[in-house]
Amino acid sequence: MLYQDQIDKTRIPSHIAIIMDGNGRWAKQRGQIRTFGHQAGAETVHVIAEEAARLGVKYLTLYTFSTENWNRPVDEVAALMSLLMDSIEEETFMKNNISFRIIGDTAKLPENVLERLN
Repeated sequence: MLYQDQIDKTRIPSHIAIIMDGNGRWAKQRGQIRTFGHQAGAETVHVIAEEAARLGVKYLTLYTFSTENWNRPVDEVAALMSLLMDSIEEETFMKNNISFRIIGDTAKLPENVLERLN
């Protein structure tokens, strides 16, 4: 029996929140640069979003960038912003009937990132 077949669909939570933390440490432990971990995390988010939609999770909150992240090296922040731009795939949202909303302070985000998010 597949693992997926063992899931009791009556016990699926309506809201799941994930704090995306530790991707840089994960990459360093594997001898990679921090942005490698951020990329791996972004790929995992797509899997999680699709599976959550398939299972009927109504709300998925991803805490992706805290105000403390602005204190990271400029090149790492730039890589995170670029990753955010590249990771927002309308197709994933459309085919899974996912509504995308931004919560939190977006005032410091670069204009091109804000345009893509909107």
